[in-house]
Amino acid sequence: GPFDFILADLGVSSMQIDNPERGFTYKYEGPLDLRLNPEKGATAAERLREIDREEFCGMMIENSDEPYAEEISQEVFNRFRRGQAVETTTQLKEAIEAALSFIPEKERKETVKKSCARVFQALRIDVNSEFEVLYEFLDKLPGVLKPGGRAAILTFHSGEDRIVKKSFKEMYRAGLYSQIAGDVIRPSAEECRMNSRAHSTKMRWAIKAEDSNS
Repeated sequence: GPFDFILADLGVSSMQIDNPERGFTYKYEGPLDLRLNPEKGATAAERLREIDREEFCGMMIENSDEPYAEEISQEVFNRFRRGQAVETTTQLKEAIEAALSFIPEKERKETVKKSCARVFQALRIDVNSEFEVLYEFLDKLPGVLKPGGRAAILTFHSGEDRIVKKSFKEMYRAGLYSQIAGDVIRPSAEECRMNSRAHSTKMRWAIKAEDSNS
């Protein structure tokens, strides 16, 4: 450094998601792990045993905007109290299905699918301290760009995008960036057709101020 251009892709590797042994998805039976580095830290199953119901509820709201966080956290911790395990991807999915049994039948399948995706996302973010790492990256970003240098960040859910948007705005007001994206850039319909996992992607960019000393 300092760098002319930095691109940060915050997505998780599809190869990791598709490996049942890593526990990243409710679609396959596997251990409830979700660690990006399987050699480090507690698994998602262990984290659920470490925290209380209120913490789990807050985690789902903060990390993935889960609208049924209260019902899901209640069901999971009711299972713990009954001595039932929530240690596999299937066991967590079954708890979510049970928590949402009050949803009208014609809407239930799609609602459960979306909630499963959000709950697994919330746990993955927590297990890997993803937001903490993102805050640190954004804080250091202006310091490693050349004056006039550009940064672009690809995010994949609203929590990440909010953090990036807020950081860029604050640093623009502070004079560290001369320009920032006025709105997100989204993939085209054609790109989404070719790569279905691109549909949730948002990109924001910033340009380092020429006279910034950071």
